[in-house]
Amino acid sequence: MPLVLTQTQIDTFETQGYLVVDDVLPPDTLQAVKDEYTALLDTLYTGWESEGRVPPAAGQDFWQKLLTSYKAGCEWFQPMDISLPGGEIAADTPFHFGPAVFDMLTSPRLLDLAEDLIGPELTSNPIQHVRLKPPSRTLRDGETTAHIMATDWHQDRAVAHAEGDRTQMITVWLAMEDATTENGCLQVIPGKPQMYPHCPKKQTAIADGMLDLTKATPLPVKAGGAVIFHPLTPHASLDNVSDNFRWSFDIRYNVTGQPTGRAHFPDFVARSRAAPDTELHDWQVWRQMWLDARARLAPQPHIPIHRWTGDAPACA
Repeated sequence: MPLVLTQTQIDTFETQGYLVVDDVLPPDTLQAVKDEYTALLDTLYTGWESEGRVPPAAGQDFWQKLLTSYKAGCEWFQPMDISLPGGEIAADTPFHFGPAVFDMLTSPRLLDLAEDLIGPELTSNPIQHVRLKPPSRTLRDGETTAHIMATDWHQDRAVAHAEGDRTQMITVWLAMEDATTENGCLQVIPGKPQMYPHCPKKQTAIADGMLDLTKATPLPVKAGGAVIFHPLTPHASLDNVSDNFRWSFDIRYNVTGQPTGRAHFPDFVARSRAAPDTELHDWQVWRQMWLDARARLAPQPHIPIHRWTGDAPACA
């Protein structure tokens, strides 16, 4: 198959550990995801309004409803996330798996980029999240939800189980709106170093003193574009000091047959040149896989997703 990425881009990824690519998602896919989430929030908001938790919508747009409900203490992150949580899972833990998100995960151009970097046998890895980050000045005191606040420096390999440490994998960070230095775009330390020790902080984060933060490189990207990075690339997000939300998804692909690093969550074959009949094309089957996983996991002892503890020497 012809390459979508240039050899220069591939070389940059191999040496620097990241790549910024514009126009990854076609406009219709981008709009479909926005429409799907608008409908989802409308449903959530109507429920909260009927409970007297939020005022009438009164012409509020998506972002205004999101902020109003956040200020009212309504929980919208997990109902909007595209994963079960890393914490306790109940039989009714909410999540969102819809056709537009599935089409995003299986977008041909997106899979073409992944194929250029890790080959033609691609599994959609279950470590995946939506990130809807309010302006930092609006965050509640004591807010700890990593997916709606600035993230600490970490490596994606470190927030998966050790069985995935040798897996060929990439993270694709998809911008739904323009990501800027003002609204909290990603920043990376270029290169592909060894695994650093991590410690429990606000989130699981690289131990203090391990990184040369003078090398931090912000990576603004336009809506529909992506930041692609290696699982050992240290990265974090900047504070959202703008007046608007920042919206992105982070998703991963790994070589089919290799451990995902979160085996208790379901994965699926997104592309296979060798066995195309194994590819999943039905979003409802994907959703059912997660429903089945929730039913299986809810009555079981909790499976921690992080392997790092605060008593390690690097965390002292």
